[in-house]
Amino acid sequence: MHIYIHIPFCESKCPYCAFGSHSDQFSITKQYFKALTKEIKATNFNKKISTIFIGGGTPSSVDARFYDEIFEYLRPNLSYDCEITSEANPNSANLKWLEHIRALGVNRLSLGAQSFDEKKLKFLGRIHNAKRVFKAVEDAKIAKFENINVDIMYGTKLDTKALLLNEVKALNELKITHISAYSLMLESEFSTKISYQKDSPILAQFLINSLQDIGFKQYEISNFGQICQHNLSYWRGDDYYGFGAYAVGTTGLKRYKGATNLNSYINNPFKKSIEELSYEDKMAERVFLGLRSIIGVSLDDLTPNMLQKAQILINEGKLIAKNNRIYNPNFLLSDEIYLYLS
Repeated sequence: MHIYIHIPFCESKCPYCAFGSHSDQFSITKQYFKALTKEIKATNFNKKISTIFIGGGTPSSVDARFYDEIFEYLRPNLSYDCEITSEANPNSANLKWLEHIRALGVNRLSLGAQSFDEKKLKFLGRIHNAKRVFKAVEDAKIAKFENINVDIMYGTKLDTKALLLNEVKALNELKITHISAYSLMLESEFSTKISYQKDSPILAQFLINSLQDIGFKQYEISNFGQICQHNLSYWRGDDYYGFGAYAVGTTGLKRYKGATNLNSYINNPFKKSIEELSYEDKMAERVFLGLRSIIGVSLDDLTPNMLQKAQILINEGKLIAKNNRIYNPNFLLSDEIYLYLS
């Protein structure tokens, strides 16, 4: 069983971010966590929890003590090797906060650095500098985090091979276990800023190769290094609980989402919007996600027409067939391959 917990608070709202987060709602933090705890405590888990992911927003933007009651309830339901990740921002992930959540059982940290270039950080609206990223990682290690991810962003108008090489050099110096590299999406305030994006497959492949050169093997289109088991569960199509405003969860062919208004969620944390998925929808998602990751795609999930097209790609060396599954050796082509097969 897998759990996602959404924390919708941020120190500042990045202009490219389309996630459910607010920088002006900290006055209701206590009420939000009361509702969140209420929602979680109403759940009777029939299986041991194998992964938890606390995302946002910025989980480190609130006092770590807000998580105490949630973990007190969840702890008896955790598997012995439960992977528990919390996102954090370099500015707010201070040593005191890190030591507290580590003591609660969080054993994987995901830091939103986005860049080590000061000009690029400013362009992305980030409020930390490169020095602060190094300090946050140092503090995380002092707090006894052994599994640390750092997010970076590429595909911006500022990116060049030289700039990306400097990003990779900084990441290598951090001695971390995982890197997430996300291409800039033109959303939120950036939605009309076409010139802000540099959609370059050459630069994307250059970054991927550079990360693999320093020992970070790509296992999904945006992820490198020690595999995040929680993310892997998404790509397998596993069911998971989603707790909190904006949080999405799945049960069979139902996808549900929490309220997208914080006061509405606080008033009724159990009210969800429901999306009914068809079997075909579910299979399409498995194919799409499988092509983007080392999960691959079961031949049993393909229609006869898709099987025929897949064989053409296998013959051309664009897909690999093994043990009744197909695998995509170039994740950058995943969208094109999916569109061809469908």
